[in-house]
Amino acid sequence: MSLNSNVELAARLSIAPMMDWTDRHCRYLHRLLSGQTLLYTEMVTSPALVRGGALHLLDHHPSEHPVALQLGGSDPAELAEAARIGAEAGYDEINLNVGCPSDRVQSGRFGAVLMEHPALVASCVAAMRRAVDVEVTVKCRIGVDDQDPQVALPEFLAHIVGAGCERVTVHARKAWLQGLSPKENRDIPPLDYEIVKQMKGLFPNLHISINGGITSLDQANAFLDAGLDGVMIGRSAYHNPADILSQADRRVFGTGNDTTPEAAVELMLPYVDAHIEGGGRLNQITRHMMGLFAGRPGARIWRRLLSEQASAPSADRQVLLDALDAMQTLAAAQEAV
Repeated sequence: MSLNSNVELAARLSIAPMMDWTDRHCRYLHRLLSGQTLLYTEMVTSPALVRGGALHLLDHHPSEHPVALQLGGSDPAELAEAARIGAEAGYDEINLNVGCPSDRVQSGRFGAVLMEHPALVASCVAAMRRAVDVEVTVKCRIGVDDQDPQVALPEFLAHIVGAGCERVTVHARKAWLQGLSPKENRDIPPLDYEIVKQMKGLFPNLHISINGGITSLDQANAFLDAGLDGVMIGRSAYHNPADILSQADRRVFGTGNDTTPEAAVELMLPYVDAHIEGGGRLNQITRHMMGLFAGRPGARIWRRLLSEQASAPSADRQVLLDALDAMQTLAAAQEAV
């Protein structure tokens, strides 16, 4: 089985690229909870790599695979070079962002504004595909502003399919480039899951993943049962990683055993040690672990101890061990009552 086919199988469930969240420490934690799920970087702009030489943005741990690099940009030649750099860094997939609605992204003419320029996106995809052997994919919205998604989305997909794109993730909301903040764009535009399902009927050979408002594996499996090829989960997987990822291998991929957040904490300890020995700070890792026990007894004391203690210059693995012990002690006491 080729690497690309492995990545395509992993895309049955993926964790969305999220700025300031899905960094390498977050991805390492997520991989401990699920060995199968496809992970994505934060968006990295092509100018940052090609003109800025910010290769540190590509740092990742070998255990993260399968892992995809998401790029932002609109210049085909520059994106091709950025894709080449990303592929040489070892990423299994290069994804083009056509969904981010932030002002900063619009001013650079990339992100969701590119929904209005499908021919340009097709040129970008074609150039990137010529530059790399790994798969080039796209993440998009159903439309922007006053576009009619029933017209704009199939036209957009036809362009990128014509350029050789075989896999796309569709965030099932419009992006409003005027009048809504990026945060509001994640919640206010109504979800339209049906149009994404319709696109699978129009493009049966295109691998289509659905994204937006999905909060559980039950929902994910319902979309897969309805004929979609993959499901991408964002904020719920970040804030409640154990709920989404600890059962994902068994329930979505039909393989492996369930994991536990307690086991993930234990497995994080050598990683924490190495990060601190290399000059890093504990809170750079633990900020991604706050929701690890969400909804479970003792979760509040876990969050409180990490918040209070992990930012100290001398903080090390003992903070995690103490927080875990305090949480388990409290949970046992509550059970005994």
